[in-house]
Amino acid sequence: MTVTLKPITKDNFQACITLKVNDDQKMFVAPNLYSIAQGQFTPGTQMRGIYADDTLVGFVMWTWDNEDHDPPEMWLWRFMIGGDYQGQGYGRAAMQHVIALLKIEGVTELFLSYEPENTGGAQFYAGLGFADTGRVEGGEIVVKLDLTEEQGV
Repeated sequence: MTVTLKPITKDNFQACITLKVNDDQKMFVAPNLYSIAQGQFTPGTQMRGIYADDTLVGFVMWTWDNEDHDPPEMWLWRFMIGGDYQGQGYGRAAMQHVIALLKIEGVTELFLSYEPENTGGAQFYAGLGFADTGRVEGGEIVVKLDLTEEQGV
């Protein structure tokens, strides 16, 4: 199965906003409809559907944060794999694509944050090489991936 990232368009918008995480994860990630709307009002935001062959299985969004951070930081703002598609390697494969795209753009660090109770997310991101920064923002733990090093993703 091939995992790819495709832009969110009028053709896949409906499928993207109906894609949901498992019920026990809903408190950890905003619905895709909210994320897409938020991204429309944040210049430079990139949003992609995560596809396994021709099936939409997830959503990812990243952007430069220059409002809260000086110098600006690249943030993985949203990342989700639909509940029916979790545990099949799609998340790891999608992150490999995101990391490769950001490296091509010359990005050297990628930040994200997660709720302290999100132990599954914490394990997933740690497994990708994200390291705790010691920062807490909005009650969430901030981690960082150094994109200048070779990743074992």
